[in-house]
Amino acid sequence: MSEPTLFHLEDGYQAWLGYRQIAPGERYDQYAFYTQITVTEQDGIMGTAVTELAQGIACMLGRQPEISEHSEGVPCITIGTFGNNPMVDQAFGMDIRAAIGHEGYGLKTDQENGCIAIGATSAVGILYGVFHLLRLFSTGSPVDRLDVVENPVNQLRMINQWDNIDGSVERGYAGKSIFYADNRITTNLPRIQDYARLLASSGINAIAINNVNVHQFETKLITGEYLPDVVKLADIFRAYGIKLFLSVNYASPLEIGELSTADPLDPAVRAWWCGKAAEIYAAIPDFGGFLVKADSENRPGPFTYDRDHADGANMLAEALKPYGGIVIWRCFVYNCKQDWRDRTTDRARAAYDHFEPLDGRFMDNVILQIKNGPIDFQVREPVSPLIGAMEQTNQMIEFQITQEYTGQQRHLCYLVPQWKEALNFETYNKGVGSSIKRIVDGSLHGNPYSGFAAVSNIGNDANWTGHLLAQANLYGYGRLAWNPELTSEAIAEEWIRMTFGENQQLVKVIRGMLMDSLGIYESYTAPLGVGFMVNPDHHYGPNVDGYEYSKWGTYHFADCHGIGVDRTKASGTGYTGQYKGDNFARYESLDSCPDDLLLFFHHVSYTHVLHSGKTVIQHIYDSHFAGVEQAAQLQAAWSSLEGSIDSHLYEQVANRLTEQAEHAEEWRDRVNTYFYRKSGIADQQGRRIY
Repeated sequence: MSEPTLFHLEDGYQAWLGYRQIAPGERYDQYAFYTQITVTEQDGIMGTAVTELAQGIACMLGRQPEISEHSEGVPCITIGTFGNNPMVDQAFGMDIRAAIGHEGYGLKTDQENGCIAIGATSAVGILYGVFHLLRLFSTGSPVDRLDVVENPVNQLRMINQWDNIDGSVERGYAGKSIFYADNRITTNLPRIQDYARLLASSGINAIAINNVNVHQFETKLITGEYLPDVVKLADIFRAYGIKLFLSVNYASPLEIGELSTADPLDPAVRAWWCGKAAEIYAAIPDFGGFLVKADSENRPGPFTYDRDHADGANMLAEALKPYGGIVIWRCFVYNCKQDWRDRTTDRARAAYDHFEPLDGRFMDNVILQIKNGPIDFQVREPVSPLIGAMEQTNQMIEFQITQEYTGQQRHLCYLVPQWKEALNFETYNKGVGSSIKRIVDGSLHGNPYSGFAAVSNIGNDANWTGHLLAQANLYGYGRLAWNPELTSEAIAEEWIRMTFGENQQLVKVIRGMLMDSLGIYESYTAPLGVGFMVNPDHHYGPNVDGYEYSKWGTYHFADCHGIGVDRTKASGTGYTGQYKGDNFARYESLDSCPDDLLLFFHHVSYTHVLHSGKTVIQHIYDSHFAGVEQAAQLQAAWSSLEGSIDSHLYEQVANRLTEQAEHAEEWRDRVNTYFYRKSGIADQQGRRIY
């Protein structure tokens, strides 16, 4: 395996794996105690683990550890799968071993012989254990009394690349693709390896390497023209315990298979997909499977043949089943050619209406991938009622790390708190205790497949994510997928310490900035859950009526009397009826609907009084003025760190925060002016509105 590409810390390229050298002192003395790594297995993923551990220790301690099969009587870090390393077996009793699953691991300090043992049932568990230990070293945590057992909560922890083979990235805000250029797969494999390192270090175990919107050339990724290069990528990710998936074009039998149909019930079509699966698995024996977007936003699908999603998904699942492969079928399906004058059609209803009646009809190697909200990754929307509504169907949640509607990595917006809120949401699908996190980890319904997926935020920018601080979202997603009980603050602090070091003031300031950022962004953009006040197509910047007369079905219905969408069962689209238990009552009633989702569920007058005591129009004014002030405070907070952080890294963030502060003013002025002119109601504080 090639060595990771070497870049400088000041580029931001090494992200949280920069492994800054530890200054002399108590922690250095404790870590420097471990001068030797003992290991008896060094093939495949185990070799990756040994390499990562040795490189990390060498960077942090300034000395290269010795690697051997035996301890030689000196303090060591000993790693191995159970039954293959006597020191590891000695450290972990049978009861502990029984508690460690396939991807789990244990860390144990043996104070008698001065060694740290990392044990697991599999090599990938060892790799995750190694990254855990390196995380402890790089965050300055004590290691003299380790007694840790960790298992991932979620089975599938996946990244979706929306990369196109021409090198562009759909909804990408950090440069071009690292996977493709000029309709070819990259030959820059060291950078792919460095990406695999980042993903594995945070717990990711699956990746789909191409856009769900599969176009002409991407359709050929499953052919002999491109498959040999796909194999090279799979080899790299395999060494880090990451399974490779491909997004496929549902119409492939027509476009590259010389068939006259893609009907999922046609025997020739089914045979074609079976043959294609055999070809792929012959090249990549551990291939993960297919990710599919069908019958959505002009993509082909089974609707063409009067079939349903179960018919389409099961055809592909049948082809993959003999090899252990899975089909991930996206539920982002809606009529994208709506009439804005028709208030009975509601895009928010679409996923539930399409899929809930199909419960129990999908094969057991199909997973439905459902966006966290019913619309499209807005800064504020309710949790999708489809998640958990299908008890006999595998489901996973889809988040968006890339900041399509949350500032496009030109604005700071730490998304982990938003994801935590969705995961903790109580669905009442099986009574109290039916949270989203229990649905997507498979424990509530006992589904065999489950987990997380998210749209990646990386590109070929030197720092991976464009905005340096957006790295926290990539890291945070992996850590949250591993363990949804981790707090947003703890994840943020881990990332800060690993990325910037141990300066306590620096940690405090950046942690505060991250934790405040989502609320700040929401305050100067779309109020009270209304969403979509953005420029069409590219979705950056304010345009209150940008989608108001659009076929895409994202409306706010503002007029001189009021604003909001009536989604109630009593008088609106009936969307509230898709929720169970107390959620239906809470959203249906104007009296109990939360303020931050009011305009998503109800059409109200500008003088409607919120639970906060403010009118809707005054809330709009106040929040947008406050958001601008808070965006400026982000600038000031970062400025306080000048001189205590590498100048190159400092300038990267300073420039982005300057743009954010200026852009927040534009949001404030456009939104406030729009609603002042619509309502004719003045700001109670007499501030300048144009």
